[in-house]
Amino acid sequence: MLPPGRRRGSVLAPGVILLGLFLLFASTASAAGSVLGLDFGTLNIKAALVKPGIPLEIVLTKDSKRKETAALAFKPNRDSQNQILAENGTFPERAYGGDALALQGRMPGEVFPNLKSLLGLPADGSSEMMKTYNTRYPAVMIGQMEEIGMVMAKSHAFVNEEPPWSVQELLAMELANVKRNAETMAGKGMSVEDAVVTVPAFYTADERRAILLAAELAGLNVNAMITDGLAVGLDYAKSRTFPEVTKGEKPEYHIVYDMGAGSTTATLLRFQGKSVKDVGRYNKTVQEVAVLGTGWDRTLGGDSFNDVIVTDYVHKFLTKPVMKSRGTEMDEIRHDGRIMSRLWKDAEKARQVLSANTETTSSFEELMPDIDFRVKLTRTDFEGMTTAFADRVASPIKDALAAAKLGMTDIDSIILFGGAVRTPFVQKKLEEIVGDSKKLRTNVNADESAVFGAAFKAAGLSPSFKVKEIRDSDIAGYGAGFVLQDGEKERRQQLFAATSPVGSGATTKQVSFKEREDFVIGIYQHVDGIDRPVGRMQTANLTASIRELNTKFGCVAEAISTKFSMKLSSVHGLPEVLSGTVSCEVEGSVKSGSVMDTAKDWLGLGKKDQEPLVNEDDGPIEEVEVTTSSASKSASSSSSGSSTSSSKTPEKPKKRIESISIAFTTAPRGNPQPGPEELKRMRDRLAAFDRSDHARMSREEALNVLESYTYQVRDFLGNSDYSKSATDAMREEISKLLETTRSFMESSSDVAKATEETLRQKLNGLRKLVEPVKARRSEDIARPEKVAALRESLDQTEKFVQMVREQVDKAATASSKASILEASKSAEAAAKSAAEESAAPSAASDDFDDLEEPDTASISSTTSKGPKYSDPADFSPYSSADLEDLESVYEKARAWLTEKEAAQGKLQSHEEPVLLVKDIEAQASKLSTVMTDLVYKKMRQQQSQSKSSSSSTKKSSSAKTSKTSKTKSGKKSAKTSATATTEEEGAEASASSTKSGRPAVVTINSGDEMPSEEEIMRMVREAKEGGAETKGKRKHDEL
Repeated sequence: MLPPGRRRGSVLAPGVILLGLFLLFASTASAAGSVLGLDFGTLNIKAALVKPGIPLEIVLTKDSKRKETAALAFKPNRDSQNQILAENGTFPERAYGGDALALQGRMPGEVFPNLKSLLGLPADGSSEMMKTYNTRYPAVMIGQMEEIGMVMAKSHAFVNEEPPWSVQELLAMELANVKRNAETMAGKGMSVEDAVVTVPAFYTADERRAILLAAELAGLNVNAMITDGLAVGLDYAKSRTFPEVTKGEKPEYHIVYDMGAGSTTATLLRFQGKSVKDVGRYNKTVQEVAVLGTGWDRTLGGDSFNDVIVTDYVHKFLTKPVMKSRGTEMDEIRHDGRIMSRLWKDAEKARQVLSANTETTSSFEELMPDIDFRVKLTRTDFEGMTTAFADRVASPIKDALAAAKLGMTDIDSIILFGGAVRTPFVQKKLEEIVGDSKKLRTNVNADESAVFGAAFKAAGLSPSFKVKEIRDSDIAGYGAGFVLQDGEKERRQQLFAATSPVGSGATTKQVSFKEREDFVIGIYQHVDGIDRPVGRMQTANLTASIRELNTKFGCVAEAISTKFSMKLSSVHGLPEVLSGTVSCEVEGSVKSGSVMDTAKDWLGLGKKDQEPLVNEDDGPIEEVEVTTSSASKSASSSSSGSSTSSSKTPEKPKKRIESISIAFTTAPRGNPQPGPEELKRMRDRLAAFDRSDHARMSREEALNVLESYTYQVRDFLGNSDYSKSATDAMREEISKLLETTRSFMESSSDVAKATEETLRQKLNGLRKLVEPVKARRSEDIARPEKVAALRESLDQTEKFVQMVREQVDKAATASSKASILEASKSAEAAAKSAAEESAAPSAASDDFDDLEEPDTASISSTTSKGPKYSDPADFSPYSSADLEDLESVYEKARAWLTEKEAAQGKLQSHEEPVLLVKDIEAQASKLSTVMTDLVYKKMRQQQSQSKSSSSSTKKSSSAKTSKTSKTKSGKKSAKTSATATTEEEGAEASASSTKSGRPAVVTINSGDEMPSEEEIMRMVREAKEGGAETKGKRKHDEL
């Protein structure tokens, strides 16, 4: 199979480039969203959110805590006798985290903690982990179902016919709760669907698939699984720069020692900088974090230490005289769920106290009926009981060093992570291993570093975020290979070692097979010396493809090559088959392609002999031969023999590769996986549970509202202020309904059976009787004030109507007078013009003929120009139509108030009012609206007149300046000189008055009317504009 490649020197058309950029931005925009990092531990679940505009942020629980206890509980519905009510199709209430653990003392069998340890256990139930879980939580009913390969849990909160819940379903509930918290933090409308989950380095294929299934049921898409140690390494590296190996510098080696509640792992990491090719001819330096080796202890952790303390407490409890007298045995205590839950809870506290103190005391009231228990524990005693565990502390580190083929002297530091690593004897042992206590580092957050690293990885995988470029690679953890049945013989070949890289730089194996017919291979994982099946691959068209190569191209069976590409998945780290081809080499030049092939060649996508494309993130490609075939050798030798028999060396024929893709199917193996029908049943049941929770919340809200309203009604009946608003019969009816409702509320069985609809009906029944009385009382209180306000508005409107009427009348009179004055001035100007034309001189020209004649028409028009009034609106902003609208609204409001007041006066306080507050406010609003509209109209007209006046003044000033500049000095007639002198004096007077800051003087002759308010305001504005305009001009001498 030929590798993919690229064509050098090809130039893409601008349209293709623009289309590619458009698709890039479109895909980036559509992919925008929040991503989640999940640290799914044995004891706690931590989550970190990355959303647009906000960096890494811890997802808080509903109690604002930074981590959620990994526990789930079902709270059964109970009747008045405290008996569990379980019916088909009903679901109990769920509690999460600390709320769930708080129920262990009362209902230990309904609380499911530490479920992570039950994932992916062998289907035959032989795991020691199952026995350990039953010992620690004896009240929890769990068992293994071989048919579906899952650990199942039974709950008394459901009917017996209800199928048990798988651990994956229970974990899905916990993850869905975290998802809801994250979406609440992300904000309204934001969804959180993509996540990166941390897993222990020792997780097998069955355990990883169980996590994937739980996440899928919770609505999360797992983009990648990374080990806890690598997640801590990413968090450590995101704020640091490491030595650059391309410059000959030595990389850093650190071990992340993670001791949590359930297990301990040691992850040896290499940190280095590296110069890689960037865009064009440039290089860039990236940081690399690579896992080189891991070691682990599956059962060494905080829970193991707690179990030692619990065992000590039980022994001391049984040595009490009262217990000896009763003859209580160890198993009796160990199988009591309530006692064990209390002991386990206090053992956890005692261990944490001993990390900082030398002794602690635990007290239990009535650990058993009428028996109290108080016990003291010292650190010395605790360390004496955990000697066997202390000897196991060093094993994970030694295993990690051996896997990486390094020594302790090569290690720069040991980074401590996890809650149990704070235990004093653990740190002492680590100091002994390292030899130098300075190498023990606490430079990461021992609780949250892994979740921050997972969130950083999630942001790096998402196209929505730009993060620091850190190339990371994990390792497989277990060796993997395939097995092929060849007749009666089984061929087994390992492809990947336990330290094979996963992620950046992972190796792709190209496996060659000699099979010429469809075949099946099984993929296995080497765990604890046993090859466990994890997958199966079956070809679908190999036989037909080989037949096609033979018939079409004459390929013989010996010359046909069958290859499959396999790689460790970057998502879950398990082997996966990428592709398969069957091909052979034939003689002849490459045949001409179609139009599409031509286009591919032009774009550099389909050239057969092009240079392979190398991506530095991709690892090497390694050829793997399953068997060695001698047929190909004989074929080549016979070919060479035939060529030597010719006396003349013929021209070497051209060769080409003909290949056909192999279709294949894959399926998981190992623990049985749920089929499509089972998955659908799981999803449907979880969705029904969610709907039940939503309905329960709505029902509880309705119940709380009803209960609160009954107290309000009780206070209402005892309030004498409402006596006038309701008759005695009305109050009696309300009292009887309240008594019935209160009796219902006091019956726990009736309340437990009541639906949301029933509760809302009872609430609406009370409201239907009470709210009208309250409304009448509110109306009686607010009505006088509102009526007074409306009357005041009517009075103001009446005055406004009178003012508008006066202005409209004055405007009509002024318009009439202005029309007469304009006609008189026009006649006078026409007569004057005729007289001047008849008296024009006809004598011969004199010495002043060459002077320019002034534009007498312009002067005449300027001196005789007056305002032209053609519309009464020039005198008033209000029209007759405005006055009619205003009067109409006013008259209607006054008539409405008179009518409604008369009708309301005939009613009593317990009768429904006709003069409502909302109607009064509506009438007042109408009056206010019509007056406001008229005032705005007046203001807009004033602004328009101001702008037009300012424009006219500027044009007049410009015309005068132009005409004055045309006059020639020393050649003026007496008449022209006199006219010019008069104009200049007038201009000087106007300018001097403006410059001096004195207002312009308006002269009103006898008989003229006083200017209106609008005209005076307009004159003031014009004076101001003229002053401002003159102030900016440069002073100059007279011409």
